Amino acid sequence: MTAVRTALVLAGGRGTRLLPLTARTPKPMLPFCGASLVAGMVRRLVPHGVDHVVLAVGADAAPFAPLAAELAGDGVSVEVATEPEPLDTAGGARLALRGRDRPVLVLNGDVLTDLDVGALLARHAAEEADVTLALTRVEDTSAFGVCLLDGVRITGFVEKPAPGTLPGHDTVNAGTYVLGPGVLDGFPDGPLSFERTVFPGLLAAGRRIVGHVATGVWSDLGTPERLLDGQRTVLSGAVAWPPLADVPATADGVRVAAGARVDPDAVLRGPVLVGPGAVVAAGAVVGPDVVLARGVEVESGARVEDAAVGPGSRIGADAVVRRALLGSDVTVGPGAVVADLAVLADGERFGA
Repeated sequence: MTAVRTALVLAGGRGTRLLPLTARTPKPMLPFCGASLVAGMVRRLVPHGVDHVVLAVGADAAPFAPLAAELAGDGVSVEVATEPEPLDTAGGARLALRGRDRPVLVLNGDVLTDLDVGALLARHAAEEADVTLALTRVEDTSAFGVCLLDGVRITGFVEKPAPGTLPGHDTVNAGTYVLGPGVLDGFPDGPLSFERTVFPGLLAAGRRIVGHVATGVWSDLGTPERLLDGQRTVLSGAVAWPPLADVPATADGVRVAAGARVDPDAVLRGPVLVGPGAVVAAGAVVGPDVVLARGVEVESGARVEDAAVGPGSRIGADAVVRRALLGSDVTVGPGAVVADLAVLADGERFGA
């Protein structure tokens, strides 16, 4: 079995469904339960032997620079591969992986999953596959590309079949792959898609493509609602998330990081994470399902529930933040109400 030491994260999407959060911060670098989203994803791979991550990004590598420091303590080196022009999912991957002679783990930069990566890698090795796809089962296949299975071998792909037209076939691509060396080399230069071109093309060429059906959590975090849903999933403990585990929890799920200050007369309702340097004043109520990132200030009488509050933000006295996403350095004025899936951009000042 050849060890998989490199993970490629597809991180070139523009994140338009999460605007304005993604106006300055790429979706994989958004704060998520104690670290950037991509840092948490990569740290889940470390126990399986991954010690190098390649980010396939757009034209600008600068926003991804902080990731190296986030992963340094885990012994993971970081490489950022830029695309001078959009190359689609597999085009960017080919550019980033050219010349590598070991299998590579590929994952989307916006999917939350508790996929057993060790089992996926073992399946790839045992089947001597050229490509192994993680698959998940869905009830309604009409919104997905369906992978046809004969045992574990994938025999075909059908895009968005009408309900009931493929009885017995309900497995779809879950966005995590193991690619053998050189499988992308035979395709023409330029933009290239895994789903539309690479996988069907390899199948037509007689290459061995294997499916690994996984159960459990699988969620696209690409909208405000799904991002909050994912946060609740992690805070509940349904997905092991290493950055969250860095902060010990009380019996009722309250996590307070070193350097945070919570007044004795404040109320924390778990599950909740209070990040380093955050301050929660007397009379404030925070939780459940809240993450306060580094340096957040919650003033007296404020209430925060079902929300993600970005680094350096301030929530004024008697303000209410409920079911909302706040970027970095946001100010919510005294008595203001931010609710109903509101999204505030970095640096925004809302309320009096």
